[in-house]
Amino acid sequence: MKNIAIFASGAGTNAEAIINHFKNHDLVKVALVVTNNPEAGVIKIAHSNKIISAIVSKNALNDPEILGRLLTALNIDMIVLAGFLQLIPAYLLQRYPQGIINIHPALLPKHGGKGMYGSKVHEAVLTHGDTETGITIHYVNEHYDEGEVILQKTTLVDKIDTPETIAAKVQLLEHEWLPQTIEKLLS
Repeated sequence: MKNIAIFASGAGTNAEAIINHFKNHDLVKVALVVTNNPEAGVIKIAHSNKIISAIVSKNALNDPEILGRLLTALNIDMIVLAGFLQLIPAYLLQRYPQGIINIHPALLPKHGGKGMYGSKVHEAVLTHGDTETGITIHYVNEHYDEGEVILQKTTLVDKIDTPETIAAKVQLLEHEWLPQTIEKLLS
């Protein structure tokens, strides 16, 4: 059995899609949800699915003793960032080489980097006049949104689109492709 830890900072819709995908899976289990936001909706999703959750401060995230012990205790094989807004510390990158992935709501390298998340990304797509956008699933490295690309999927941007309509299109791609990509990487 391969164990996943999901790191998320917000509502948790991608976390929920992952949890639902692997709910009765023979080989993969979501064993932990980590958030840096005590108000994050992802906490309720974890609890309703009987998954251990942890709220970590920036100091705890950066402390190999605290988080490292938890990841070891739960035999975590992969970390999935699903809307996690903190930079991953070097000790985790060393501990999980090619074992931490992120999903970004745009076609990297466009509209990525520190501070580029959620509606800010979709507003940038419109501001730049992009005719398509999508998702990028990539390995995590020491920089925001610069790791090796694993998968990109696109959707068209229509003249009538708003940040909200783009977000809806992108979220459909995220919910479809992130769980499938995790499964493929762990099989």
